[in-house]
Amino acid sequence: QVHLVESGGGAVLPGGSLTLSCAASGRTDSMAWFRQAPGKERNIVASINSVTSNAYYADSVKGRFTISRDNAKNMVFLQMNNLKLEDTATYYCNVDRAYSTYWGQGTQVTVSS
Repeated sequence: QVHLVESGGGAVLPGGSLTLSCAASGRTDSMAWFRQAPGKERNIVASINSVTSNAYYADSVKGRFTISRDNAKNMVFLQMNNLKLEDTATYYCNVDRAYSTYWGQGTQVTVSS
């Protein structure tokens, strides 16, 4: 079992920045961030490989968001720059370990003028 604790959400003006953090209770394989806006499906935002650190980004966030991880601390981060209104959502940390998937409780990001 892996427990995840997210932090870093909040309210920000368009064009602003936020950094999300997720701490896992143990070693993980892949780590990722998803988001879900009200009335919409949960979609992947970014993911990062535990060995190669190769990253994947959804087209909507490429060039604005950066995912990174600290394997020694079992943490994953999402640096979000130039935030847009459409980035408003609940962001969820997601990790895989030994063929099981775990989710964080979610952290709210609100971009509003």
